[in-house]
Amino acid sequence: MLRSLFSTRSASMLAAVLLTLFCADVASAQEAGGGSTSLIDLTAAFSVGLVVIGAAMGISKLAASAYESMARQPEVSGSIQTAMIIAAALIEGFTFYALFICSTK
Repeated sequence: MLRSLFSTRSASMLAAVLLTLFCADVASAQEAGGGSTSLIDLTAAFSVGLVVIGAAMGISKLAASAYESMARQPEVSGSIQTAMIIAAALIEGFTFYALFICSTK
């Protein structure tokens, strides 16, 4: 029980939550005329990192599944490759859109 409490997954989740809390604006300490105050302004960099990691995981899972299915049924490899390219283009398009949204902040 104690070993699962201090696993790598729980430590990374705790680190993500703490980073989010440190990067968030301090709402209770904002002044009326002042600008945005935050402890550390890493929200754009953190969100860009999450977008890139998510896109890399999605495309790698897509490619692994496509290559495995092409190895099992070589006669339909053309249609699998076409579907893989279309899905990868959609993932990349969403990634570029998310990166644009993250960078405009």
